Order: sequence, then structure tokens, then C-alpha cells
Amino acid sequence: MKTIKISMLALAALFMSFSPIHQSSASLNVSSVAKTASIKWKQVEIDLGEITQNKPVTVEFEFTNTGELPLVISGVQASCGCTSTNFSKTPVLPGETSKVSAIYNAASKGSFKKTVTVTTNAEEAVKVLTLMGSVI
Repeated sequence: MKTIKISMLALAALFMSFSPIHQSSASLNVSSVAKTASIKWKQVEIDLGEITQNKPVTVEFEFTNTGELPLVISGVQASCGCTSTNFSKTPVLPGETSKVSAIYNAASKGSFKKTVTVTTNAEEAVKVLTLMGSVI
């Protein structure tokens, strides 16, 4: 009977040595926060005021990668054919600044509000940027 008790204690000690509660903190994954890319826009809405009809205007939306991983822009989509876009195809490293350009060519007079949708690998993966004004 004494041998069985000793065997049970030894077996319990063996199982406890594999328990996560008894592992050293060095062997545990202490970092529960995953590294990400993060984007901070200088402006997300730009009012151009009055612009001239049929004269293209370029708007630049500046941003900074405030995350810990390279920021990759996977797509930029304008809301209409009157707006074209340009952006960096290379990753933006942490702490670096870059921009998304929108070139708007107004065909008709009157007020306008156009959007540019930017898709990235950042925490906020999709961002809608707005340009507006009045065509004279």
C-alpha cells in the first residue's frame, strides 16, 4: 500500500511538471500584443474650394506608418472616372511618411464630393478619403 501511495505521488509530481501554471515565464509567450502596421492620416477630408472646370487638380493625402510592421497599400479606388489615383507600391516602413494622390478633372460646373478608398494591411484596413469643392 505504501508503494502505491509513493507511486501516485511521483505520478502527480510528473503531471504537475507539465502544467502551464508551473512553467517558467521564460517558456511562456508573454507578449500577447501582436505587432501590426498602423496608419495615421494627416487629413482624411480636403476642401479644394473653387476650382476651374476641365483643369485637373491634384490632392495629396499624407499619412505616417505609426505601427511596428511595414505598411502595404493593396489598393486605391476612386469613386468615379473623373478621379485618378497614384500611391506608393513599395512598403512604407514604421515611422515613415508617404501619400496617396488623387487627380480630379471636373467636367461639369457645380459642387462636388468625391471619395478615394484606400485598402492596407493596417489595423484599420479600409479608409475612405474625401475631396470636395465647387467647380466654376
